[in-house]
Amino acid sequence: MGIEVTQEDGLVKVVTPIDDTPASRAGVMSGDLIGAIDDESVQGMTLNQAVDKMRGQINTPVKLTIYRGKDKQKIEVKLTRAEIHIKSVRSHKQDDDAYYVRISQFNEETADGLRAAMAKAQEEIPADKFKGYIIDLRNNPGGLLDQSIQVVNAFIDKGEIVSTRGRNADETQRYNARPGDLSKGKPVVVLINGGSASASEIVAGALQDHKRATLIGTRSFGKGSVQTIIPLGGNSGALRLTTARYYTPSGRSIQAKGIDPDMVILQDVPDELKGKDYTKGEASLKGHLKNGEEEKSGSQAYVPPDEKKDKQLIAAIELLHGKSRAQIMAEQQSKETAKEAPKPATKAN
Repeated sequence: MGIEVTQEDGLVKVVTPIDDTPASRAGVMSGDLIGAIDDESVQGMTLNQAVDKMRGQINTPVKLTIYRGKDKQKIEVKLTRAEIHIKSVRSHKQDDDAYYVRISQFNEETADGLRAAMAKAQEEIPADKFKGYIIDLRNNPGGLLDQSIQVVNAFIDKGEIVSTRGRNADETQRYNARPGDLSKGKPVVVLINGGSASASEIVAGALQDHKRATLIGTRSFGKGSVQTIIPLGGNSGALRLTTARYYTPSGRSIQAKGIDPDMVILQDVPDELKGKDYTKGEASLKGHLKNGEEEKSGSQAYVPPDEKKDKQLIAAIELLHGKSRAQIMAEQQSKETAKEAPKPATKAN
């Protein structure tokens, strides 16, 4: 179907729909809770059992009962299963002097796809006119750790990228950059939102800590745990145990906190989706925060299908074209104030 899922309160939660799949085309959104599959409740099912039920033969139908938003609005969605071909990286020239790179998830092809996109960018845009890169990680559910490390390494040539830390100090692992900045020092803007999770948060956090990129959008999902599968022997199944957490180069934990962007810009959400466009994030899953840690609520995960209405992308382009962060934020605030201002009353003669 084309969705990345987790489990929450006995239901299946959509972390994000994958680009150009039956789920994304049907309007399934990040944060949706799947309560039933073909009218069979998922309550009591394990996550693997629910996933097995959602999978099926190509071109066969499946019905999902979805609960959306704070008021848990019930929605029924009918999909036709398809073979999912995931193109991890899509890119194009933006306004003749910048390059847009969309990374939908981190799979075996991601790092090679990014390198190919960067080579094409440097071929298509003269160096003296090249303003920089826009890396879109919105609604990217994550994927392979090694690919996220290689993506970061394309923009920096030294320093730590990410570390994993368990209960014991000797369990700490650090991953460092290797020499060679493929971007040749060009400015970078990274787009994130409430559907950006796991490996995408590692990339965003590392580039932010190294002051190599400006992050625009909304706070990310907050999925920064490392899990170990422990077989129980015989036919007794296995235990999935959280054994470590991911930390950014400056020592920030990603788990249940997410990555806060440098510029928080909310999208204009269609009336029918207002109040239903927020993800609860990993912080809503109990037991992930230590004493004294702040639990953060959900974050907007809506991306307009029309680039001309995509306020976060527009802000990224403006930043690369020389507008200051303060100027962009002031203009955004001015537009919001104008929208909220009461319209003058008119009197008919």
